[in-house]
Amino acid sequence: MGTFSVDIELGNPSGAGYRTVSALVDTGASHTAIPATMLRALGVEPLERWPFRLADGRRVDLDVGETRVRLDGRERTTIVVFANEGTSPVLGAVTLEEFRLGVDPVSQRLIPVEGLLMSGHRID
Repeated sequence: MGTFSVDIELGNPSGAGYRTVSALVDTGASHTAIPATMLRALGVEPLERWPFRLADGRRVDLDVGETRVRLDGRERTTIVVFANEGTSPVLGAVTLEEFRLGVDPVSQRLIPVEGLLMSGHRID
């Protein structure tokens, strides 16, 4: 599968001060990762420190916080990882799922997807 980037808007946790960034779409990344200095400049503060496994197998502990993201004409609060400097912004799987978006690798674009519910739950 090829890789591609999309523009997302990042705001502070109260939903103000948005900044547009180009983020690599990476369904192999659990969470959206943004350079720490960019998040701090927006007023995003770390809430916890979580372990992450890198593609090369190493384990690292990184700060995480919550902030507002605009994507595809909609806005949500999402978890963001405070990435090391020099790291390109990444749009991860959790944020994509929160927006109910999937990946069309052929057209290199995001597409709407249906939500899923567990079988056995009666909702009608």
